[in-house]
Amino acid sequence: MNDEVYHQEGMGKRNSVESVSQARSMAANGFKKNYGTAYDEDNEDNSCCSVIITLFSYILVFLTLPLSIWGCIKVVQEYERAVIFRLGRLKSGGAKGPGLFFIIPCIDTYRCVDLRTGAFDVPPQEILTRDSVTVNVDAVVYYQVSNPLAAICNNDDYNRSTRLLAATTLRNVLGTRNLSEILSDRESIADSMHQTLETATDPWGVHVDRVEIKDVRLPLQMQRAMAAEAEATRDARAKVIASEGEQKSSKALKEAADIIASSPAALQLRYLQTLHSISAEKNSTVIFPLPMELVGAFAEGTESFLRRRKKTTDEEDF
Repeated sequence: MNDEVYHQEGMGKRNSVESVSQARSMAANGFKKNYGTAYDEDNEDNSCCSVIITLFSYILVFLTLPLSIWGCIKVVQEYERAVIFRLGRLKSGGAKGPGLFFIIPCIDTYRCVDLRTGAFDVPPQEILTRDSVTVNVDAVVYYQVSNPLAAICNNDDYNRSTRLLAATTLRNVLGTRNLSEILSDRESIADSMHQTLETATDPWGVHVDRVEIKDVRLPLQMQRAMAAEAEATRDARAKVIASEGEQKSSKALKEAADIIASSPAALQLRYLQTLHSISAEKNSTVIFPLPMELVGAFAEGTESFLRRRKKTTDEEDF
């Protein structure tokens, strides 16, 4: 009775030591279990069956040499890693590769993980912004697997999960922004999405390199309204600039008139300068100089004639 108790205690200690060593090995490889198991079953029957099946598989491999060697040796590329499971349990030692690695066909299974950077398009998402404008936005996400063990064990399909998470993150982030912020602050939106995706996909062994907003499509009526608003703004700005130019030119003309009025010779010099500039151009323009005094006398004579005529007409009426 005591021998059986000691034997069971020894098996329990051995199983606990194996569990601790396997946990340390997984921790050294940067892998942390994230799936929903309440406990790992590690009883005596399971251990004995595993030893018997493993021993039988080794014997079978040796008996069938050299034919069995083709099923035992596998190759993974430089950009791949192999995650090996022995009798359903993750084999210690981490992911294998690149190059050759050895498995036992009867009890080992493996899955290859591509470590190269991949990209996918986030489908266009119809989003209602904070200022109640409906827009269609799509993006592109660049990612790669950083931990093959976590990518295989903690998620059934890390590619699909990352795609769905990117789509929901895009909707959540843009739903808190105004239309003007979406159109002008694409880099900050991409950075916010990148941080959110990086935090969420880290337990899956996936590293998000970068996120880019591709296109923001507005409804046709909204495009027309924004174009009309921009055109009206440009017209108003043009009118303001033209009025400011007229104001400055009128001030300059007033100052020039004051200077010319203070010196009668200045007007004659300006007149000669105008003749010189006109004559410099090769045209058929004919200019007749007319003194301003003659024009003034003619204007005064016309005004006196009109006054006399009006007076005569008034006398005839009486």
